[in-house]
Formats: sequence, structure tokens, C-alpha cells
Amino acid sequence: MGSHSSPQLPEQLPTPATPAGRDGLAALLADPGRAVVALDFDGTIAPIVPDPDQARAHPGAVPVLARLAPLLRAVVIVTGRPAELAARYGGFTGAAGLEHLVVLGAYGAERWDAATGEVTAPPSPPGVAAVRAELPGVLEKAGAPDGTWTEDKGRAVAVHTRRAADPAAAFELLREPLAELAERHSLSVEPGRFVLELRPPGMDKGVALTDFLRETGAGSVLYGGDDLGDLAAYDAVDRLRGEDVPGVLLCSGSEEVTALAERADLVVDGPAGVVGLLGELADVLAGRAG
Repeated sequence: MGSHSSPQLPEQLPTPATPAGRDGLAALLADPGRAVVALDFDGTIAPIVPDPDQARAHPGAVPVLARLAPLLRAVVIVTGRPAELAARYGGFTGAAGLEHLVVLGAYGAERWDAATGEVTAPPSPPGVAAVRAELPGVLEKAGAPDGTWTEDKGRAVAVHTRRAADPAAAFELLREPLAELAERHSLSVEPGRFVLELRPPGMDKGVALTDFLRETGAGSVLYGGDDLGDLAAYDAVDRLRGEDVPGVLLCSGSEEVTALAERADLVVDGPAGVVGLLGELADVLAGRAG
């Protein structure tokens, strides 16, 4: 596997570290009309910031996606954020050239289509409302330090420790009490970069990505992520490779999380690196199309 695909890779693009990654990139380049580029939002196309409400896509993200999306089957953003919020913070609403872009929010439970600007979503699960009501008391009893704060995502509730004096210690302190709270209400806890998210089980980026690729009839996929929540999508790409859907695992590298970089085919330096790679990909595909 892999050696036959390496000669097909143009010099402008970095060479994936694994044979499966090289095959995935070669498949994307050979038939871009059946390829899907799937990307996480925070940390992948948007820099991580202390206040998630201030997160915005890298300034180069919309221009490069507007060039890339028309050349592909689809571009999909897969995020834990509400779909409409990610579309707004990404600058996707009303942007020309993004008709082939979809945002799967709340780990796939919500969907925003750039072509229509509409969000579709089922009702929020009852356990989330119960957790929302009990969370302040649980945090107080656990001795959550100053700087700990909660983010209401509608279909999930997230507890952030990044603003605490010792974010890692606060994260570890809250792991067990939040796991117990989640379990009481049949929710699961998803750890991230100094954040613990309580949400309904069965919602993860791997399920969302797999369903989307099957729906669109994708022939290949590139998935880019940066955090532990993206491992489920990495697992999905690995499974799909076994089903003859070639794929590339891209990591938006950071010093905070190394688990993805160890598994990725390509590692770039944060959102700026992701945007740069997508730009190189758009250049190659546009050159071939022209």
C-alpha cells in the first residue's frame, strides 16, 4: 500500500507520513468531485482563545474555503458548538463560494447548510436541562476555583477551566464530580482542552462524519482536528479506509494536545497552518481544473 500513490503527489503539497495518508491524498487529488474536506472549528480553523464567545475563524479561512469548496463534493465543519453559532463565528453566513459548505453542530445533532442558511435540529434531550439546573451546586460543592465558568451550548453544557489560576489542577478536580452528575442524567462527559463537556451519549464527531460521508457518497475524505474530541473522527476515517474510502488525517498542532499529532498523517502549525495547507490544495486542484 502507498508506494504506488507517492509519485502522484505534487511537490507543492506536504507528503503524508503514512502509506494510508498518501493514498488518501492521491485519491482526493485524482477525483476531487467526490472528495470531502471535513474540519473541526475551535483550534483547527479558529485559534483557541480564553473566551469561546470571542473565537473567530482565521482571517484566511473563508477566502480559502470559498476557493476550495466548489472544487469538491463538499466542505463540512464538524463541531461541538451550535451549528448557527459556528456558521456566524466562522464568517460563513452569506459568503460567496460556500454553497457546498455544511456545518454539523452539536456533534452532528444540528445542521446548517450554507446553500439555504437554515438550521435543522431535533429537540434538546431532557437530561441536559437537569444538568444545567444542578451544575452550579455541583461546582460549588466540588470547590471549583475562581476562573471556572460554564458555557451553555443548548444541547450540551461545558465547564471551562482555562481561566483558572491553575487550569490543569481545576480540570482534574472537577473530572469526577462532573462525571457523576452526567451519569445521573444519562449523559456522557467529553474532555477537551481545559474543558469538560456534558452531553447526550452517541453524539460524536465520528458518527457525524460517517453519516455525512455516506449521505454525500464521498469517495475520499480529509479530516482536520486538534483536540481529544476529534479522535472519534480519526477512528471513523480509519474504519472507512478499511471500507475502501481513502482518507487523510490532518492535525492542527499545539503544545496542549499531542494525542492527535501522534496519529496524524500530516501535522501543521495551528489554524494558520491548516489555512495554508488548504490554500496549497486549492492551488493544485484549480490548476488541474484549469
